[in-house]
Amino acid sequence: MFLSFLLALAQTPDAPALTSGRPIPLEQACYDVKHYQIGVRVDPKARAIRGRTEITANITAPTQGIVLDLDGRLKVDRVVRLVSGTADDRGQSLDFRHEQGEIRVATGALEVGTSLHLALEYAGEPRVAPNAPWDGGFVWSKTKDGSPWIATANQMQGADLWWPCKDQPDDEADSVDIFVTVPKPLVCASNGRLLETKPAGDGWQTFHWHVSTPINSYGIALNIAPYETITRDYRSITGEMFPVTYWVLPENKKKGKVLFEDILRQMAALEQFFGPYPFRADKYGVAETPHLGMEHQTIIAYGNEYKLDRWGEDRGYDELHLHEFAHEWWANLVTAANWNDFWIHESFASYAQALYAEHVGGEKAYFTEMQEQMHFANQAAIAPREKRSTAEMYFGDSEGSPGNDIYAKGAWVLHTLRWLLGDEKFFAALRRMAYPDPARELATDGSACRFATTDEILRIAEEVSGQELDWFFEVYLRQPKLPALSSTVKKGALLLEWTAPNGQPFPMPVEVLMGGEHVRVECPDGKGLLELRGKKLALDPRDRVLRAGNGEH
Repeated sequence: MFLSFLLALAQTPDAPALTSGRPIPLEQACYDVKHYQIGVRVDPKARAIRGRTEITANITAPTQGIVLDLDGRLKVDRVVRLVSGTADDRGQSLDFRHEQGEIRVATGALEVGTSLHLALEYAGEPRVAPNAPWDGGFVWSKTKDGSPWIATANQMQGADLWWPCKDQPDDEADSVDIFVTVPKPLVCASNGRLLETKPAGDGWQTFHWHVSTPINSYGIALNIAPYETITRDYRSITGEMFPVTYWVLPENKKKGKVLFEDILRQMAALEQFFGPYPFRADKYGVAETPHLGMEHQTIIAYGNEYKLDRWGEDRGYDELHLHEFAHEWWANLVTAANWNDFWIHESFASYAQALYAEHVGGEKAYFTEMQEQMHFANQAAIAPREKRSTAEMYFGDSEGSPGNDIYAKGAWVLHTLRWLLGDEKFFAALRRMAYPDPARELATDGSACRFATTDEILRIAEEVSGQELDWFFEVYLRQPKLPALSSTVKKGALLLEWTAPNGQPFPMPVEVLMGGEHVRVECPDGKGLLELRGKKLALDPRDRVLRAGNGEH
């Protein structure tokens, strides 16, 4: 039995690349993860880790074994099938093979409905991030006084860079316990709520964090430093109180207090835009990191050096934090079912930057932010129908990858949708895209968390607006080319006509500035007409619509 299962490894045509969300093997599709217990000892001097991960999963298809992911830099010492309900070493040692980033475990026959409880012990020197957070792994850095300052960042390459897991976007554990052991006086800030800190002998201590809601694997993170904290209880729009905490380096505590007030202001605005903060049962946390930032659930990584925005210009708020914070809704509450819908994460977070600019600076600030995001490659669809990995979606130098278009172009899609629907319907739809069932806004047990697709976002927009919007999503998301607007003046009238890729319909209204007045010209069947009455005009003067000519390079 064991031999026949391991022989399948040799027949696997494609070894896992350093990416996340690869085509899923049958032995990985056959189970649903319910819980992870991650224990890891982090040795800053050796730049090494030793870990034990327990996984509880339900079998959803008959199998003789399962596949997990773990980077080959780490060595698996043993795999044990635990006795149900225990958390010790009792149980059956299992044969396994760890090659090419896969752990193939021969479990024996497992039927549908079986609950599988495994423990995997491993150790080694994890991948050092070449360019975190984009090219990820462990970041081993130092504070000003030479203390260790450590962080993990692994969205693009996968959580399996440092712990064994099922590295697929559409399988989140319902809950996670994280035990991190570090030398004193270092502190570990991680996901969820801190349940306990206890001595671990010989000058070490262990932090126990519990995540009470579903969480994507790449969102599980370690942040280790001699942190101090700034914290306050915050009242959500739902009425619950929950802690907001910033883990800050001691030398930056004064700057951290300024940022903390900004964090609270951003919380109030984002709850207004998208609905209540989703993880009120745990916390909202931010940790100062030696890399730029990442949307780790309930422990956002922040490394913007208090510049107040990503370009270092003082706008009165930190735009880097704002973007990562928005991911608590768009990535952590609403998670793309596959990386082909990665735009749901990045476009909505990018558009949140414009919404917040409008919130603090009015219409002018909103349009300024949108102009700054006007840079598109238009080389691949930002929401292809076929499943993709992170590398296939994120890195623009890969064939068929939309690259940064999942950020800026996607934000412009939402900007254009707002123009099409009007503010009342757009913001109602935006709220329902975050929480399709308004009753779920009151939930704190994780039941509001869900996997989303582009088709679901389309359906919600149609239901709220009462409009048929297939044409909009097909043109902007399913293929890369932009629609073109042409105009002619004939017999005192302005004639407008849209040409969409592949001859698709495109009944997009156009804003015209005529005699100092902004006029909305409807274009049913892709054509519109406006009597000029001898007045000067300008087409789409505020760039309301994403179209050929604006943002292409």
